[in-house]
Amino acid sequence: MFPCATQNEIDENSMMELITQRKIRGVFEGANIPITLCGQECLRDHRDKVIYIPGKAANAGGVGVSGFEISQNVQRLNWDFSTVDEKLQCMMKSIYDQINISGEDGSLEVGANQAGFIKLVNAMNDLGWLG
Repeated sequence: MFPCATQNEIDENSMMELITQRKIRGVFEGANIPITLCGQECLRDHRDKVIYIPGKAANAGGVGVSGFEISQNVQRLNWDFSTVDEKLQCMMKSIYDQINISGEDGSLEVGANQAGFIKLVNAMNDLGWLG
């Protein structure tokens, strides 16, 4: 399932129906937080049946390619498809490795949260905001 509409569109009841009656095997968020907190908890309760990849991980490719476009424009470059694809695959592998390494409970959701928190703390430290 690829929810790509809007925030808080899928609640706990909808998620339970999708898991038990529709037999979904994965949720890959295309929108920013399309599932309510209770719906996310329902997913966590069924992590043995359903793969959950939150938007912060699933949407990284689109954000990254936008960054590639900005880089090309600033440098007045024009990368061909294979160059962009190679850079995208490298970036996504790096993101997955960070999530996978960070996710102590085996959850990509927890791993994505931990990896994001580590990046935030490192940036704050680099700026001298931490003692």
